[in-house]
Parts: sequence; C-alpha cells; structure tokens
Amino acid sequence: MTLTMYGIKNCDTIKKARDWLAAHGVVFDFHDYKAKGADAALLADWVAARGWETLLNRAGTTFRGLPDADKQGIDADKAIALMLAQPSLIKRPVLAGDGLLLIGFKPDVYTQAFG
Repeated sequence: MTLTMYGIKNCDTIKKARDWLAAHGVVFDFHDYKAKGADAALLADWVAARGWETLLNRAGTTFRGLPDADKQGIDADKAIALMLAQPSLIKRPVLAGDGLLLIGFKPDVYTQAFG
C-alpha cells in the first residue's frame, strides 16, 4: 500500500500520528503543506469524499484569525479556496492512498485501518 500523510511537520497532531504509524510499522511518504503547498484536485477529491465540513479545520488559530467575511457562507468551493490560500486550514493529518482516506488522528481509527 502506498500511503501519503499530508500536513505540517511541526504540528503536534502530525507528530502523534507519525509516531503511531512508525510504532506499527506503517510506511508512508510525507507531504508538507508549508514546503510543497496544497493540491486543488486532491482537496476537491477529499471534499467530495468526506465533505468540506470534515476537512476544514475550524478549531485552529488560523480559522479564528480569518476576517468575518471569510468565515461566513462557506460552501465546498469557498472552503477549497480558503484551504489553498492557507493550508493550515486543512485538518491534520490527512492520510491517503490505495482507497484509504483518514482525516485527523484518532488512535482507534488508525487501529481499525491498520490493525
């Protein structure tokens, strides 16, 4: 299985997910949004699969710092545009590959996916 973890390397949740995967022998590539940016087509696919509400990180400081106009009237297209402009708005991590799409890190969900 070819897996890629998408996120920001200094994120605490990313560190926890990386540690969990390493401890369970799961091999993956890492895509750092800060270094490589976000991909519009991937974001659109993820939004289609899980919904923008799941993918858009509305709990973080980046979202709270947005102008009120950007926080209002969010739909899929606006969410994707916001996430492209500021990849820190993408919930972390996104783990994707070979039909797998996990958004966020919950050890029990990872255990179900990888045993």
